[in-house]
Amino acid sequence: MNIIVIGSGGREHAVIKKLKESPLCGTIYALPGNGGMADDAVCVPIKATDIEAIAEYAVSNNIDYAVVTPDDPLVLGCVDALEAKGIKCFGPRANAAIIEGSKVFSKNLMKKYGIPTAAYETFDNAQAALDYLESAKTPIVIKADGLALGKGVIIAQNKEEAREAVISIMEDKKFGASGNHIVIEEFMTGPEVSVLAFTDGKCVKPMVSSMDHKRALDNDEGLNTGGMGTVAPNPYYTKSVANECMDKIFIPTMNAMNTEGRTFKGCLYFGLMITPDGPKVVEYNCRFGDPETQVVLPLLESDLLEIMLAVTNGTLTDTEVKISEKSACCVIMASEGYPVSYEKGFEIEADDEVKKDIYFAGAKLAGGKLLTDGGRVLGVTSVADTLEEAIAASYKKAEKIRFSNAFYRHDIGKRALEAGKE
Repeated sequence: MNIIVIGSGGREHAVIKKLKESPLCGTIYALPGNGGMADDAVCVPIKATDIEAIAEYAVSNNIDYAVVTPDDPLVLGCVDALEAKGIKCFGPRANAAIIEGSKVFSKNLMKKYGIPTAAYETFDNAQAALDYLESAKTPIVIKADGLALGKGVIIAQNKEEAREAVISIMEDKKFGASGNHIVIEEFMTGPEVSVLAFTDGKCVKPMVSSMDHKRALDNDEGLNTGGMGTVAPNPYYTKSVANECMDKIFIPTMNAMNTEGRTFKGCLYFGLMITPDGPKVVEYNCRFGDPETQVVLPLLESDLLEIMLAVTNGTLTDTEVKISEKSACCVIMASEGYPVSYEKGFEIEADDEVKKDIYFAGAKLAGGKLLTDGGRVLGVTSVADTLEEAIAASYKKAEKIRFSNAFYRHDIGKRALEAGKE
């Protein structure tokens, strides 16, 4: 099968590498991909949000299957456009991708169907939101309604920070039109867990749990980022918690979307918090997480392409999703200054022995050299029998990867190790 994978990040590189393991897989085209993926896929310079050009390319190049992974093209209806041209796809249609595209929609969905989440109110008027804050408890969470590159959530420690957040999102348009509506919700406490799950609208088959590290600096300090590293499995996601999530969150969410006429087929990401009152939903994503995918897929022992086809065809119930008992760690190497401002264009050098374990994100080819081309440049992943061994192996590999202005956290997985000893 000739396949197109839409997107250009480390997540897409991880998906491509896993798809290549399938005997069903032919040539993979990455649209647009990045220079670091060139050994694994044919990179085609079409933007992930250029839906019309993607559909035309798929038809004119006899593409058999499309994997749409980023949030923007999913919300914009990339799957709908491809299906209209007769191309089978992995990923939800636009009417289901709204579960991530609108936080107001997803919060209202959870309220309507009794899915546990934080108490909240929604606003489309800045003054009304500011008035509400006068009597609200802090800390408090303010979320832009629409997509914001994973950065549209502000945890305000006091009322002044909360007011500033509302003004920056709704009046200063920090996240553009995504801030026309906002959600203000209670601040929940407890460990966070990410769970990616395959669903075809008939059943839900979760993959291994993971723990993301969002802050830029060690000890969870610094600004919020798209993610600086991940480990899997997450020690807080015990068997009893998993069972509770399946019964109270995963299946009810699938059923709720079906009832709403928005059947979700693809990878549904559950961002969870294990609160003193049990697991609750922090957020949904309509796709594989980044960088969670870089630790989850290396632990998937089943054929990813077979699973994706089963999701598309509605036969997931009969398809095995087998997960390794091992552990994985991904360390993100970024450009100094990320997530605010940073220089690009530095040569990336890596020892041959570690290249196979690198997932490139912000990289480009120029003059025969691989150069940095983004904030998060790459992720380096290791799989081992224990989490401690996986973490140590990833840091050892990171030392063998070089580019000017590189920085990375040195405590990825530390929290997970401490939790495992509790």
